[in-house]
Amino acid sequence: MRILAALILGIAAIIAASLVGSGLTDLGTGDRYVTVKGLAEREVTADTALWPLRFVASGETLGEAQASARESHDAVLAFLQHQGIESDAVELQKLSVNDTGADPYQSGDVEQKFIINQTLTVRSHDVERVRKAAQAVSELVDAGVVLSSDYGASGPSYLFSRLNEIKPEMIARATAAARESAEQFARDANAEVGKLRRANQGVFQIRARDQAAGMSQTRQAEKTVRVVTTIDYYLE
Repeated sequence: MRILAALILGIAAIIAASLVGSGLTDLGTGDRYVTVKGLAEREVTADTALWPLRFVASGETLGEAQASARESHDAVLAFLQHQGIESDAVELQKLSVNDTGADPYQSGDVEQKFIINQTLTVRSHDVERVRKAAQAVSELVDAGVVLSSDYGASGPSYLFSRLNEIKPEMIARATAAARESAEQFARDANAEVGKLRRANQGVFQIRARDQAAGMSQTRQAEKTVRVVTTIDYYLE
């Protein structure tokens, strides 16, 4: 009986040791993974141009200021039409009238003057046409239009709105690049790439193609779209 009991106890110990060893092996291999990043970049061209044209007109009377503002307004529209930009692509975005004599913050005798600020905004999908027109804007100054940048940056802004169209292809490229990095790491470590453990798509970024200090990507029509994926792969 004692021999039988010892035999049973020995077999149980062997089985338990086998199970514990198997569990420790799984635990060890379960933590064996590699984290890799995949980069995808693509150059794109803006598909929408927004160009606010801000100008100022003034006069000693409101009528004089209005007449000057009308002349500037008509000159801007004529310039845009000459550049091939039709009037239906232009809208009045802002109009303000300032009476200097009615300014409560002025002290002493102030000469009354009326100042009219207007902003005409061009919105067009013909980016190249707007870009060429912006390069010829000095013609407006020659025509007597007083341009202003007091209410923000001057010049067109270029926007890219078709990001959703290129997302799938860029994600696929970034994922493939991450997989290639994982396989290279596995070869160097004498291992093989296993199943996917975790994946993070990352944020799509739209940058100026030509990086320069103080240069916003909206100021350049040519842009670079960039995405970085972060993926964990198990190693076998």
